[in-house]
Amino acid sequence: MRWEETKRYESFKRKFFHWFLAFQDDGLFSTAAGELLALLKEELALEQAVLYLFDPSCGTFCPEAAAGGEPVAGRIAAEEKQEIVVVDDGGPRIAARLFFLLSEEAPAMVELVYGKGRRFDRPLLEALRADLAQLFRKLSTLSQGKSEEKRYEQLHCFAAKIHSSMQIDDVLEEIIRTLQNVYPSFTYYLLLSHDNHLRGNLPIKTFAFDENGEQTAALRAFLTGQVQCEETAAPQRSVLYAPIKGVQAVYGVIQIIAPHAAPFPKREINFISLLAGTAGSALENAKLYEQSRRLVADLQLINDTMRQLNARSRLHEAIEYMVSQIRQSFGADEVGFFLFADGKHELLPGSTPFFYEGLSAMYVEWVEARRRSGNDILFAGDVCASDFGSFCSVMAAPMLQNKETKGVCIVLARKPYQFTFDMFKLLQSLVQHSTLAFMNAILREELEKLVITDYLTKLYTRRYLDREIQQSMETDALGAFLLIDIDNFKQINDIYGHQTGDDVLVQVAEMIRTNIRDNDIAARWGGEELAVYLPNVSLFDAVSVARRIVEKVREHTVPPVTVSCGISSWRQHDHDNAEQLFKRADAALYMAKETGKNCIFVSDRHHSYKV
Repeated sequence: MRWEETKRYESFKRKFFHWFLAFQDDGLFSTAAGELLALLKEELALEQAVLYLFDPSCGTFCPEAAAGGEPVAGRIAAEEKQEIVVVDDGGPRIAARLFFLLSEEAPAMVELVYGKGRRFDRPLLEALRADLAQLFRKLSTLSQGKSEEKRYEQLHCFAAKIHSSMQIDDVLEEIIRTLQNVYPSFTYYLLLSHDNHLRGNLPIKTFAFDENGEQTAALRAFLTGQVQCEETAAPQRSVLYAPIKGVQAVYGVIQIIAPHAAPFPKREINFISLLAGTAGSALENAKLYEQSRRLVADLQLINDTMRQLNARSRLHEAIEYMVSQIRQSFGADEVGFFLFADGKHELLPGSTPFFYEGLSAMYVEWVEARRRSGNDILFAGDVCASDFGSFCSVMAAPMLQNKETKGVCIVLARKPYQFTFDMFKLLQSLVQHSTLAFMNAILREELEKLVITDYLTKLYTRRYLDREIQQSMETDALGAFLLIDIDNFKQINDIYGHQTGDDVLVQVAEMIRTNIRDNDIAARWGGEELAVYLPNVSLFDAVSVARRIVEKVREHTVPPVTVSCGISSWRQHDHDNAEQLFKRADAALYMAKETGKNCIFVSDRHHSYKV
């Protein structure tokens, strides 16, 4: 080493000592490197000194810091297995490039630019290379240490924030915000399941499970709970997947995309793993808190629903209330309740109108096929619209009583993944608790029907008829009463037997039922006598109804029979009562029987006459 160069180098070392004492270790590495290069340029009388760092994405060295103006060379191709390279292109300058490792994973190079008249001292370049390598490594370590300190301060703040919040969305937002502060040049996504209903504009992707069984890096991270890395070809990028892992489960995956194809350093993987683990713990606490609140709300919903159902004695009222609760609680579009009876699906009144249409059969068949196959999970969020129609989300809960399936509740929504699995479990609980109320309402209505219905003819009883006529005479303006007797009924019993007689009675009852309105009341008056009350019907219209019944009975009964009919009517201004109405109809029927049968007589307040 020449004496002049040695003297300059010793001066650099002395001034470096003073510079280092004043060095602020909280600045950027590039700033500190620039100051060091400026000192080196001044003491060694260089025209320029430049620090280059290796960029693995393009395989070249890129300028990081410089003293003496902008680097002329720009990007420099990497030299293979070279430590010192002298570049002389015949121009006014000559450069010496000193290659070294800034760390185990980061090659670096310092370019010293001399004037054309200077000569290189090889021993000096070797000493500079060794010393500068140590200096820049220490600067890098100091800067990294300070950077690590700042990052872990941010991690501490991050942990404090997310653990003080019990909102899932707040936790996820803080994850993204912290990552953006620490790694501003990276791209981030949160891979979450369909059960996460989130607000805002967070970079969230739905977690895709590969149906072909191939485990992607993201899926491996989710299943194993370990950080996974992969390289993408087009474009060339390095991608890291960090599982958001709590004590009980993995709740999602953070996808971090680097702007180059270099592997992630171990310290970065460790930091990201720690951040993701902290997030997983906070997210788990938030989910448990949300779950506890949801369970309380679900129990309250079930309790309120049962109280309301028990207050509704009619089946259609109970179903309507239950349908309203399900639509409101789950955001459902259509709700149908089906009762299994005689091998068929009977749609219960109160279900939404869609289930009365033919298009609903596809969904009912889909549910029934899964139920017959023994599949207890009647739940889907992505039913193909082209195959089934406009509803993509389907839930179905069986109506169970004493471990016997009495029916099923089917819930539909147009939006895919409208229902979460928690909603499905809540639906099962609601339907299970409400089934007893429905069955009680059905039994109550059947019992009421038995009380007011004749066992043989299925017409109303005389007691029910009396009550309805009394109520009609209090509220309506007019009405008519028909008393019908099967002619020669005793002969039917004597010739064909009582079984045939009962069958004839049933036939006549059916003829009457099919030839009156829904709000008209047909009843068994006693024996072979039947009665019909027509509210708000004039005497003229009542005669038309009686004629139709007499004709249908004569033409369609087997064995053929005829009937006689007596008619009476009332108007509001006549001040009649039910007993007077019955007496006049009975008198008219007596006249019909006495004058040859198979005819109709009318009895008004003054006289009787044949129609």
